[in-house]
Amino acid sequence: MRCRVSGAVLAASLAALAACAAVPTARPVDPAVDAQPGPTVELDASPYGLFLAGSAARDEGEFDAAASYLAKASADEGEPTFLKADAFHAALESGDIVAAVSLAPSGPDVAPGDLHLAALAHGVESLAEGKYKEAYAALIGPDQGFPYKPAAALLAPFAALAAGDDTDAVARPEVGSDSVAQLVGDLDQTGIYERLGRFKDAEAGYKALSRTGGAGGIIAAKYGAFLERRHRTADAVAVYKAALAQAPDDVVLGAALIRAQNHARPPPIGDVRQSASEALVIPGASLVARKQLELALIDLRLALRLDPANDEAWMLVGDILSLRDMEAARAAYERVGVASPRYVTARDKLAYSYERTGEPAEALKIARDTAVAAPASRDALVTLANVLRDNGQYAESAAVLTKLIDAGSAHPDWRLYYLRASAYDETGDREKTQADLSVALRLNPDEPDLLNFQGYFWIERGEHLDEALVMVQRAVDAEPQSGPMIDSLGWAYYRLGDFKSAATYLENAVSLDPSVPEVNDHLGDAYWRVGRKTEAVFEWRRVLSLDPAPKLKAAVIAKLASPLGPDAPVPAAPPATTQAP
Repeated sequence: MRCRVSGAVLAASLAALAACAAVPTARPVDPAVDAQPGPTVELDASPYGLFLAGSAARDEGEFDAAASYLAKASADEGEPTFLKADAFHAALESGDIVAAVSLAPSGPDVAPGDLHLAALAHGVESLAEGKYKEAYAALIGPDQGFPYKPAAALLAPFAALAAGDDTDAVARPEVGSDSVAQLVGDLDQTGIYERLGRFKDAEAGYKALSRTGGAGGIIAAKYGAFLERRHRTADAVAVYKAALAQAPDDVVLGAALIRAQNHARPPPIGDVRQSASEALVIPGASLVARKQLELALIDLRLALRLDPANDEAWMLVGDILSLRDMEAARAAYERVGVASPRYVTARDKLAYSYERTGEPAEALKIARDTAVAAPASRDALVTLANVLRDNGQYAESAAVLTKLIDAGSAHPDWRLYYLRASAYDETGDREKTQADLSVALRLNPDEPDLLNFQGYFWIERGEHLDEALVMVQRAVDAEPQSGPMIDSLGWAYYRLGDFKSAATYLENAVSLDPSVPEVNDHLGDAYWRVGRKTEAVFEWRRVLSLDPAPKLKAAVIAKLASPLGPDAPVPAAPPATTQAP
C-alpha cells in the first residue's frame, strides 16, 4: 500500500464534488414460480403462507414481490384486517398506488394510522385521475391525521386550484410544527400566485422566502425561473449567481444559470399534478435524512404517481432501495433521462452501485458512457477518474483529473489534487504525488485526510519523520475514531524507534479496522520489536487470511519463514506475465 487514501474519503470527495416516469419495469411476480427456491420446495399458498412469504419479501426490500403475496393473502373477505393493511402498505411501497387504494383497509378495527394513510392515498389517486373535487375533499377530510396530515395539507391547495377554487388554493397550508413542510407550503403558495396571474404577490413571496436563507438552492431555482418567465433574465442571472456563490456544486442552479445566460426558453410552470408531486419530494428527502425510510418511500411513491417523470423522486427512491434491493435501485436511477440536470448524479449513483456489489468493470463502462453523454460535466469526469482508479487504471485516472485541473477555476479545488495525488502515488511517481499533495495542503491545510496522506507518504519513505508525526497527530485529533489515521500515528512511532508507543496505537487501529491487512502487518512488526513474538506471528498469519496485495503477501511470508522477523529480506516481485489473447 503506497498511499494512505481510504475508499471512504474518495467517495466523500466525489460526493462533495457532485451536487446532491412510471414504476420501474419488471416482470410481474408470480408466487407460483418466483417464490420457489428449488424444484422440490412448494410455496404454501394458504393466506398464512402467503403472508409469511410477503413479510419476508418486504423485510428484504423486495416490495413488488411483497405486494403480490400480501394482496393474495388478503383476498378472502374473512381474513384478518391486518393482512389487508399489510397488503396496502406493500402496494404503496412498490409504487402501485391504484392497487393500494383498492386494498385500503376500512372499518372500526383499523388502526388510525392506516386510516390516515388510506385517506392520503385516496386523495393522491383522485388528483392523479383528474377528480379534483374528490381529491380536495379527501385531502382535507376528517380521516387525515398524524403522521400523514402534512403531506395532505401540501397537496390540498393544488386540488383546490385544479377544481377552480382560487380562495382555498391560496390559503396558507397549515402543517403544524413541521418546519420543512411549512417552507414547502409557503413556496407552493407563492407558485400558485403566479399561476393565478398575481405576479406582485408571487414576487413578494419569493423575496420573503429568499430572506430566510433556508432550503438550499430550491428557492433560488424557483425564483429565478419565475423571473425568466417574466422576461427578466438579468435579474434571474443575479439570483442564480448569488445562490451558486453559497452552493457552487448545485447542478440544478448551474444548469439554470447557463440556460438564463444563453437566453434559452425558461422552464414552464408545469401542470398542477407536477407541482403537487414536487411538493412531496422535499419532505420525502427530509425523512430520508432523518432515517424514516418507510415514510419517505411512501411520500416519494405518491409523488411519482402524480408525476412519473419526477427525477429527484426517482433518485431518492433509488437511494432507499439500494439499502436492500440493488436491482430495484438501479431501475430507479435509470429512469433519469439524459436531458435532466440530475442525469449525471443519477448515473454516478448507478456506477457506484456496481462498485458496491463488486462489479468494477460494469461501473467503469457506465462512467465512460456518462462522460461521453455529458462531456461538459465536471462531475461525470470526476466519477470516471475515481472509477478508473478503483479499476487499477491509475495513469488514465490521473489524465482525466489533469484535464479537469487544467480547465482552471477561480477557486481551485483541493479534492482534485488529492485524488490525482492518490493516482500518481499508485503509479510510483513520487515527485508528482508530492507536488499535488503540496498544492492540496496549501488550499486546505487543516483537512485531516490530507494531513494523514502527506504524513503517511513521508513515514513510508522514512522522510521528515518528526514533521510527519505532527501531521498525523493533528489528523487523529480531528478524527479520533479513524483506524487508518491511528495506524499512521502508530507507524510514525515505529519508524522513530518508539516501538512500545507504536504497539499501543496500532492495537487501537486494529480494533477499529480489524480487516485491513496493512494495519495487522504493522501491529505484527511492532509486537516483534517489543518481544511479543508469538502475537506477532499471529498478526502476520491473520494478514494472509485477509487477501493482501501480492507484494505484502510476499513480505509477510518472508517474515514468517525467517528468524529475523521484520528484518527478513523481501523477495523480488514476480516477473510480469503477458496474458494470452
